[in-house]
Amino acid sequence: MPVSSDIVATYRGPGRVVRRLLDMGPREDRALAFVMSFCLVAFIAQMPGLARRAHLEGLELNMLLGGALLGSVFILPLFFYLLALISYWAARLVGGHGTAYGARLALFWALLSSAPLVLLNGLVAGFIGPGPTLTLVGGVWVTVFVWFWLSGLRQAQRVAV
Repeated sequence: MPVSSDIVATYRGPGRVVRRLLDMGPREDRALAFVMSFCLVAFIAQMPGLARRAHLEGLELNMLLGGALLGSVFILPLFFYLLALISYWAARLVGGHGTAYGARLALFWALLSSAPLVLLNGLVAGFIGPGPTLTLVGGVWVTVFVWFWLSGLRQAQRVAV
């Protein structure tokens, strides 16, 4: 299935989508594409908020965008690889039988499939600014992301039949 169809399907059943991705076999290039795509979307989502901040505070927008690009596209993927490794170890401690690749795929797919909410959060940050609406949208994103991640991790750590 195309990625966009899989993202929509994830909102109906995240575990099934991760199971289907795992059944395609371990492909590190696919996992890397997922995490890099999310990081690029996260950078794009920061743009409206950074433009608002630059305008209101009189800051240089290019400097803010450069810092966001460095953090989002170059540093954040390394953090997510480390987080996936830690989640793999934690799953093993509680009896998981999956692979480190499965833990990476579950995390990276949860990030990418929750990207529409990250974009919404960025728009709210840019057009409305800080406040209860931004907090609510951010909370919804975190809740959906954790749901996707834990559902996917459960599928990735069970014994393949």
